[in-house]
Amino acid sequence: MNLLVNVVFFQIVWLACVAGAGKGFAWTGLPVLIAFCIYHAYVSQTRKADFSLLAICVVIGGASDTLLIQLGLLRFDQPIPSSEFAPVWIVMLWAGFALTINHSMAFFKGKTAAAITFGVLGGPLAYWIANNVWSAVEFTAPDWQVYGALAIVWGVVTPVLLVLGSRLMLHFSEIQATDTPPR
Repeated sequence: MNLLVNVVFFQIVWLACVAGAGKGFAWTGLPVLIAFCIYHAYVSQTRKADFSLLAICVVIGGASDTLLIQLGLLRFDQPIPSSEFAPVWIVMLWAGFALTINHSMAFFKGKTAAAITFGVLGGPLAYWIANNVWSAVEFTAPDWQVYGALAIVWGVVTPVLLVLGSRLMLHFSEIQATDTPPR
């Protein structure tokens, strides 16, 4: 898989989801995410692991953002399905992010400190941009509390997803090896 295409596709998904939500269109990112998934399914050598990770990531990410809402730290524009839960557009972002784990994010595998650092810095930065540039999310607590919580969430979730991605790749490669008839 072309790593540059993987990065660019995810950035387009991110922009479509966040900018769309900020402008009042919660579903703007969906066609871009679908295109990313189709492309990924066509070119990825690890599609079973990648799409299994996508399902896990949607659950972890949706739960993480729902927790931040429930703690009174965030409020999202376009709160579909409900203002009590992570909105559909941010769950789409988590789905797109999952498709980077075994590809453009793979260089973080086995580098736990780097993965944690990336999560601690990159997660809050993404929410800062979503808040300050696109007005797609509102911080409902003091900034230091929001950024601290985001840093903790992303500092934990990023290396966990990298480990899960590696384990899923290993799992599906072992299954494929046992399903291959002898020559």
